[in-house]
Amino acid sequence: MPLIDFKSLAAEKTQAWKSSIVGTVDSTNIKVLRMDAQPYEEEIHDYNEGLLVLDGELLLRVGPETIVVKTGQMYLALAGTAHAVLPGSHGTLVIIDV
Repeated sequence: MPLIDFKSLAAEKTQAWKSSIVGTVDSTNIKVLRMDAQPYEEEIHDYNEGLLVLDGELLLRVGPETIVVKTGQMYLALAGTAHAVLPGSHGTLVIIDV
């Protein structure tokens, strides 16, 4: 896999919260997106989703709980787990679909 500059790729995106696949390893997609402080509606996937914050902060609602994912941290949303992004999330997010 070539060198990938996630922060530059995210900064070039004109639309926030629209991910793009930057690489794959076996059946795992690696994606990047730009967060812009707007909320994102609840999702449920049939696969595990790693949410890795490269810079900024991701605020998640998982059930009744609010989870704060800071720079350098990753939240693993297990398959079947409903999760939503709360207002105020900002920065660069790498998504790893497993």
